[in-house]
Amino acid sequence: MNEMNKKTISPQAGRQTDFLATKADIAIYGGAAGGGKSFALLLEGMRHFQKKGFVGAVFRRDSTQLRDGGLWSESQDLYSCFNGVKMSDVAMTWTSKEGGLLKFSHMQHEKDKLSHQGKQYSLIGFDELTHFSESQFFYLLSRNRSVVCKPYVRATCNPDADSWVADFIDWWIGADGFAIPERSGKLRYFYRSEGMLNWASDPNELIDKFKTEITVLYNRAEWPRSFEDFARNMIKSVTFISSSIFDNKILLQSNPDYLASLQSQDKVNRERLLNGNWKIRQSAGMYFKEEYFNFLPALPNNIVSYVRSWDLASSEPTPAYPDPDATAGVLMAKDKDGFYYVVDVAYVKGTPATVKKLIMNTATRDKEKYRNVVTTIPQDPGQAGKGQAQDMVRMLSGYVVKTDRPTGDKVTRASAYSAQAEVGNVYIITGEWNNKYIREMESFPEGKHDDMVDASADAFNELAVVRRVRVRSL
Repeated sequence: MNEMNKKTISPQAGRQTDFLATKADIAIYGGAAGGGKSFALLLEGMRHFQKKGFVGAVFRRDSTQLRDGGLWSESQDLYSCFNGVKMSDVAMTWTSKEGGLLKFSHMQHEKDKLSHQGKQYSLIGFDELTHFSESQFFYLLSRNRSVVCKPYVRATCNPDADSWVADFIDWWIGADGFAIPERSGKLRYFYRSEGMLNWASDPNELIDKFKTEITVLYNRAEWPRSFEDFARNMIKSVTFISSSIFDNKILLQSNPDYLASLQSQDKVNRERLLNGNWKIRQSAGMYFKEEYFNFLPALPNNIVSYVRSWDLASSEPTPAYPDPDATAGVLMAKDKDGFYYVVDVAYVKGTPATVKKLIMNTATRDKEKYRNVVTTIPQDPGQAGKGQAQDMVRMLSGYVVKTDRPTGDKVTRASAYSAQAEVGNVYIITGEWNNKYIREMESFPEGKHDDMVDASADAFNELAVVRRVRVRSL
């Protein structure tokens, strides 16, 4: 460290220390958001950084996730403390004066793993391991070699029930989806044969079971030491150390709002990110239930903004396809206290001309009845989507209209709306469309149609950021 700027850098007591102290060949840390996972991974990179010949590699699936507040950005406060260190922002590498190297890299595509052929990494780190494929992980294990220290792997992650990681750490997770406290940090061992993982609580069990196979490899390798030594190198030790925001006292003290942010997530993400649930999955009724909504006969008189968002269908009913998606337009409002109201839903399954007529007539009715309604039209990627959106904007000349290019998957776009509905902040104005609307909402994301869900999510997300405007009281 620089003599003039010495400071103590250490893990927090508890789970973070457990992660840095484990002797496992492969250690996975996390299971919820806010547990100090990324910082722990950066600290791990410092362990052998000042040794000549050390090469460590820390991976994120997407290179953009390394910068702009990501691991590479965070590393600059830590690694700049070393005396004589060299940084390359272009290559995203740190080099110690002794010759140790730590690099930050990505594997966005499956084939990117092959770019590491012939490399040797003393430490391999994965930030958000569930974002990587199983084949990427195990291929990188073949690059985990070192003469400087015992090669090892460290990874962080949040829960994902559909990830291969969920199966990999299944022993540490209970039937309820939550980490088993007494198993956190305990070692398990595996031997991979014919692509299959074989687990045991004692490495000798695996050596005995696969002795014939390991002996063949031992003879082919002409290992200079004993068979027992070779066999133990064929067995990998693994541990999972669970953590949550409640293990990160520094974060709770400096940024308690982050806890509120996790608590305000929809049920699925709240269970995953706050409570560390590895079993919960997206399913019908998980995001919207009829009991979430409050029903009112009319709007209150304190509405400050209105948005009508459309989800456009590209097909009309035919004998061969009698039930295509519908074009749906959801009118939502927001009052001065931050409550939301589903005011009206218009929908149709028909020709492009029928769709245009509905949108035009609805805009006219909205303007006459509610005033200052912002209409949003989705703009799908590509020239055709752009042309369709521009055509709609021209048709609605004289109305407040804007195009919106949806980002993220449907579930992500609907999550904020779901979270507000679940805590009772969304009201529905009674109308003949209510039953159809509720049924589609409850079937999301597994239902056949989600047109009204998409339109509702877009309207809600627009209302959440739209400037307050004065409107005439009803």
